[in-house]
Amino acid sequence: MGVVTPPTDRTPKQDRSRATRRRLLEAAVACLAEHGWAGSTVSVVAERAGVSRGAAQHHFPTREDLFTAAVEYVAEERSAALLTLPVQGRTAVVAALVDLYTGPLFRAALQLWVAASNEASLHPRVSELEARVGRETHRIAVELLKADESRPGTRETVQGLLDMARGLGLANVLTDDTARRRRVVAQWAALVDDALD
Repeated sequence: MGVVTPPTDRTPKQDRSRATRRRLLEAAVACLAEHGWAGSTVSVVAERAGVSRGAAQHHFPTREDLFTAAVEYVAEERSAALLTLPVQGRTAVVAALVDLYTGPLFRAALQLWVAASNEASLHPRVSELEARVGRETHRIAVELLKADESRPGTRETVQGLLDMARGLGLANVLTDDTARRRRVVAQWAALVDDALD
């Protein structure tokens, strides 16, 4: 009769698996932001994350799984971080919301949107993801702005702010728009303050 070995603690393996998954998600967003959809393959992401292609496919069986999960993961991380910021005053809130649309996450999401507009298999997944992220961002904006959505026009004001922030993000894709963006953010903060008071 053979020797029976006691089961080992699986926590370290689970921790390694979570860490691998997180590295893959972060690498996928970085690749999308830097190389676009065409230049972002599972192999490129796996190499950047320091894992094998097989390990990447173990976590994410398809390219679409990897990139939609990556954008969702980073969006959730950014939302959580936004809620913990010591933001004081509506001007700071407007600036923080605009910052969501001017970094690598927005660039990655933009690349995913463009790919989804041309790839039928990706379109429904990205549309659903964008709707969910959009609702969550709107909810967070309402909370941070201390906006009363029962008042007429409040919902539209908050949505207009988010649409403006997305437009500033688009303007920033090709050139550094920091100086102009600061002035626009200050003006929008004043408009939002007037509209929500």
